Amino acid sequence: MIVRPRVILALLTGLNLFNYLDRLVLAAVLPKIQAELGLSNFVGGLLETVFLVGYFATAPIFGALGDRVARKWLITGGVIVWSAATCASGLATTAAGLVVARIFVGIGEASYATLAPTIIDDLTEPAKRGRALAYFYAATPIGGALGYLVGGFAEARWGWRSAFFVAGGPGLLFALACLAIKEPTRQLLTEKPALTRDLRRLWNVDLYRKAVVGFCAYTAAIGAFSYWAPTFLYRRYGLSLAVANFRFGIITVLAGALATGLGGKWADAIRARVEREHPSKEALERETVRGLFRICATGSALGVPLTVACFLSPSSTVFFVLVFFSILALFLGTAPINAVILRGVPPELRASAMAGSIFAIHLFGDLWSKPAVGALIDAVPVELAMLTLPAALAVATACWAPRKTRPVAT
Repeated sequence: MIVRPRVILALLTGLNLFNYLDRLVLAAVLPKIQAELGLSNFVGGLLETVFLVGYFATAPIFGALGDRVARKWLITGGVIVWSAATCASGLATTAAGLVVARIFVGIGEASYATLAPTIIDDLTEPAKRGRALAYFYAATPIGGALGYLVGGFAEARWGWRSAFFVAGGPGLLFALACLAIKEPTRQLLTEKPALTRDLRRLWNVDLYRKAVVGFCAYTAAIGAFSYWAPTFLYRRYGLSLAVANFRFGIITVLAGALATGLGGKWADAIRARVEREHPSKEALERETVRGLFRICATGSALGVPLTVACFLSPSSTVFFVLVFFSILALFLGTAPINAVILRGVPPELRASAMAGSIFAIHLFGDLWSKPAVGALIDAVPVELAMLTLPAALAVATACWAPRKTRPVAT
């Protein structure tokens, strides 16, 4: 039985790395898939959309179940499903077969992504929650970057199909370790699941609503950026996919991990300062969340001009310099915004809160942004199509800008 919080954090963080590796390996080899299967850019974007349909459509179901039963069983099943479906993506010989595989990747990842952060939040003492979530979410840029690196490396040597086999295999090996996790004691909901009732309760929480609306705009921009970046480099600067994936992947690892760590430490520093200045529980939670929003708004505000400069760069060298600072700014808020989602709602609804946010940010975020940008790339120069993304970041900044709020739910 795994009982030490640090070991559980390490296991869940490692699996989160494979989660994003499996998710973004498709982007790394997309041009080769398009060439073999004869897909337009719009259809190429839809391959990610069907993944998201499986992902966000089932997240509320896993959230409702996670507030009522042991989460480790749901997590284990999810890891097995997404890993097997990733391997199946490499076996697809038609667009339809690839679509089905990507839907099941999304379903498996929905279970894991919804529930793993709630276990980490329950296990960690308040003063260290920002850092713990930062470790977990640092796997997002690192895993995503490894998706580019693994995909580019495998495709260059053995073809695009091999990239999915390399990406999907490790998750199957580690999935069963989740069954050994000893979950912390918590209050479980005993009432029958009612998705609309639970989501309505969450939507009525001011801070939760504000966080999720901004997160939708942010996800629309980040999702399309990460998905189309290798294609942008391939078409605008004439880089090979192997070179584009390697360079973009390395920069994403370095800048993303650094930014996520800084954001987590900044969040803990805010918590410590607020504890000294606001002894009451209500004021502590309210002012902590306001500070977390400030981190998110600062990162997205800095990201707007930086991403504009990236897409207008005259050379790939200038692009890579600017994209480092863009990623550094944009990933500052990764841990803080998820902390807001978890801490701004009643404890017994945290799994449902995470599920509701996943549902919303993909339905109203990157579900449509990726195929929309793909359609624009079919119609206009690729750099002009990508310039739509900073506008979405500006919307996120406006939503997250600190202002007076009602007390946080307890």
